[in-house]
Amino acid sequence: MRTAVVLFTRDLRVHDNPALAAACANADQVVPLFVLDPALSKLSPNRTRFLHQALADLRGTLRDKGGDLVLRTGDPVTETMKLAGEVGATMLGAAADVTSYAKKRETRLTAECAQQRIALRLFPGVTVVDPGAVRPGGGGPAYRVFTPYYRSWQAQKWRDEVAPPAKVTLPSGLSAGTMPAIPGGESPDAADGGETQARRRLSEWLGAIDEYGDRHDDMPGDATSRLSPYLRFGCLSPLAVADAARSRNAEPYVRQLCWRDFYYQVVNAFPRISTEAYRPGAGDEWREDADALRHWQDGLTGVPVVDAGMRQLRAEGWMHNRARLITAAFLTKHLGVDWRLGAKWFFRWLLDGDVPNNSGNWQWVAGTGNDSRPYRRFNPIRQARRFDPEGVYVRRYVPELKAIGGSAVHEPWRLPAGVRSGLDYPGPLESHRDEAVWLRP
Repeated sequence: MRTAVVLFTRDLRVHDNPALAAACANADQVVPLFVLDPALSKLSPNRTRFLHQALADLRGTLRDKGGDLVLRTGDPVTETMKLAGEVGATMLGAAADVTSYAKKRETRLTAECAQQRIALRLFPGVTVVDPGAVRPGGGGPAYRVFTPYYRSWQAQKWRDEVAPPAKVTLPSGLSAGTMPAIPGGESPDAADGGETQARRRLSEWLGAIDEYGDRHDDMPGDATSRLSPYLRFGCLSPLAVADAARSRNAEPYVRQLCWRDFYYQVVNAFPRISTEAYRPGAGDEWREDADALRHWQDGLTGVPVVDAGMRQLRAEGWMHNRARLITAAFLTKHLGVDWRLGAKWFFRWLLDGDVPNNSGNWQWVAGTGNDSRPYRRFNPIRQARRFDPEGVYVRRYVPELKAIGGSAVHEPWRLPAGVRSGLDYPGPLESHRDEAVWLRP
C-alpha cells in the first residue's frame, strides 16, 4: 500500500495542483496536509483570516472527493515528517517556492526525507513559468529589466494544466485535526478566501477581461480583476488564469501575470529583496520622519488621492494598483521615507501581500529595484486628475471631501478660505523636497 503526503503551502486548490494530482496518480493513499505555523499567523490578521477561509473551503472540497485536509500546528518540517512517519509514507510532494522561508523549508525537507528514505518531489504551480526556466542570454541568474524578460517569457512553452483528482483516499484511522476558527481580520470590507470563491470571481472577471487594456488604470471604475489575493494563496492556479486570459487574446492582462512571474525570478536569485536594495548603493539617504510616516499610514497626508488609497488599504485589505504606485511614490520620492517602512505597512494589511511582488514593486517605485528609470517620479495631483478625473475614487474613501464637486476635490488647499475652514481635513504635509513640483496643477 503506497502512501503519499502532499504538503500544501501556497497552492490551496484542487484544480491544476500538480503535487496533489501526482500523488493521487501514483499512490494508493494520499494525505493532504497543511501545517499552521504560529510564527506566520502574527504577520497579518487580514491574511490569517483569508488563509483560514481558504483552508475551510479546501477541506470541504477534499471531503467531497472522499478525503480530507489534515491540519497540524507547529514547525512545518517537524510536523510533516512526524505525520509521514505515522502513516508510513514513501512519497512527499509540495509546491516549489522562491522566498527565503520556503527555501529553508525545502532544504530541511530534503535532508529529513533523505534520512527517512522518503522520495521528495517539488512541483511547479506557484507561477506560470518556473522561476529558473527563463534566464538572460548574457548570463546571470535573473533578468533585471522586465521587457526582455517578457519577450523570453512569452516564448516559453507552458506546461499543461492538470485535472483535479476524482477521488482522494486517506489512510484509515487518521485524525484530520480541528479547523481553526476564522478570525475577524482588521479590514471590514476584505474579500473572502477559498478556491470556490476564487473560481467564481475568475468566471465573472473573464466576462469583462476584454476591457482590461483600456480600463485597468481607471481608479473609480475598479476595472481590475481583484484576483491577486487568490493567486497569492494559490486558490487559483496562475497558469490556469494565464491560459484563460490568453485564450481570449487578453494580452494586457497576461502581461500583468508576467510581471508577477518576473518578481518571482528576481527573488529566486536575490532573496534579500525585502531588506536590501536590489541596486547596490541606491537609496541610502532616507529621511527619518515618524510623524510623516504615521500620517501616511493613517491616510491623513492632506493629499486626497494618497489618503484615498491608504484608506482603501485599511478598509479592504487591498488597493487599486494605480493607487499603490501613487502612495508608494509619495512616501519615498516626496516624503523621502525609507521604502522598507512602506513595504512593511503594506505587508501587514494586504491580502495579496507576498515577498516577491510587495517588496519588488516597492523597490521599483523607490528607484532601488528593477525600474530602468530609477529617478522616475509620480506627481500625485497629475495622476489623480488623469485616472480619477471627477474625484469619484477620492470621495469614495475620503468622505470629508464629498461636498466638493468635480476635480477640485484633488486640491482642497486651493479652495477659498471659507470653504477650506469648513472641511474636517488636513492641509498637505510639508515635503523635504520642492513642494511646487507636485502641487502644481
